[in-house]
Amino acid sequence: MGITLFASFGILIVAAVPIGIALGLAAMIALLIDGGMPLEFLMKELTTSVNSFPLLAIPFFILAGEIMGRGGISKRLINVAESIVGSVVGGTALTSIVTCMFFAAISGSGPATVAAVGGIMIPAMVSKGYDRKFATAVVASAGSIGVIIPPSIPMVMYGVSGSVSIGDMFIAGIIPGILVGFGLMIYAYYYSKKNNYAGNGKKISIKNIGREVWNAKWSLLIPVIILGGIYGGIFTPTEAAAAAVFIGFIIGLFFYRELKLKELADVFIESALMTATILVIVGTATAFGKLLAMEQIPNQIAESMLSISSSPIIIMLSMILLLLIVGCFMDTIAAIIILTPILLPVATLVGYDPIHFGIIMIVALAIGFITPPVGVNLFVGAGISGISLESLSKAILPFIVVMIIILLIVTFIPALSLLLL
Repeated sequence: MGITLFASFGILIVAAVPIGIALGLAAMIALLIDGGMPLEFLMKELTTSVNSFPLLAIPFFILAGEIMGRGGISKRLINVAESIVGSVVGGTALTSIVTCMFFAAISGSGPATVAAVGGIMIPAMVSKGYDRKFATAVVASAGSIGVIIPPSIPMVMYGVSGSVSIGDMFIAGIIPGILVGFGLMIYAYYYSKKNNYAGNGKKISIKNIGREVWNAKWSLLIPVIILGGIYGGIFTPTEAAAAAVFIGFIIGLFFYRELKLKELADVFIESALMTATILVIVGTATAFGKLLAMEQIPNQIAESMLSISSSPIIIMLSMILLLLIVGCFMDTIAAIIILTPILLPVATLVGYDPIHFGIIMIVALAIGFITPPVGVNLFVGAGISGISLESLSKAILPFIVVMIIILLIVTFIPALSLLLL
């Protein structure tokens, strides 16, 4: 059955079948050809796999991101970021990255971060003389921080798949997420200096920063309430996601007054479509993974990895390479569901903490958001800027290198992930 699963899945992916459908069809084909189990198995997994209280956080975080994106929150975060770094060489590019870091603490999604920030910042950079490909690459790469800095939808999935605390995953992602942001800023500064991209000409002013922070106080309060509520034991991550929806709605509708009641139908439709896409992937990936487990394939892969070398460094580098390759071709959610039961036991056997390994996995798969052919952030960024996917893929290569360097630092310095726990 294992050969049938992988062969049919590979053929479907090459045929450009959407990942969720490909996983489900591969499982169905394996059941039909190899027999032994009824097709009802697939139907059962599609329903029971999404019947989970922790997974309720996903639609709520998606809805919260949509509400906040339309409620004027992103514009105020941009103003705060610009007051801090806008005057530096390449200030508009640096502002874009800092804003993505702010928005990441609200949305939990990479593509949502690119859409919310890129729609404003890519045209702003181009109008100031930045190369369009570089401007798009900046936002597309920084958008991947959306799944590293908490809250994070992939972290919710890892917590469910690996039976680890989602709250601990959230807090462990803070330092690595900031580190990725700083790494991207260093390269953006270097490139901007090389190409004479000046800042906004304004001096950094504590008074100005304070004014913009005050103007954005409700926006900045959202991650404080979400994360503070989780770590303070006030509510669970799922309840925090629901609270984020309520808070975002109140702020956008009554405080900033940029969210209109007539827009709510579109907000709910977009959120429902994105949620449905993710949950289809969750259901089919779970069924696919269960069939793999029944065939003892995860155990065989784990034993093969452990037989490669007795060195934890070699084994971990092998797993990172696998994650980077998988990230190029597979959706992050599907990769987490399928690979966590395979790789997590190997990581713990060679001495890695499950939370630390979860962060390694999330950062590695976050790079998949900007690697072709399936890099979702590339498609969103290219759609905003109107450039070809091929040219954007070339422009983003230096950012990929930076993120891989940060990934290796996070991998071999556990304290970066575990310090705040």
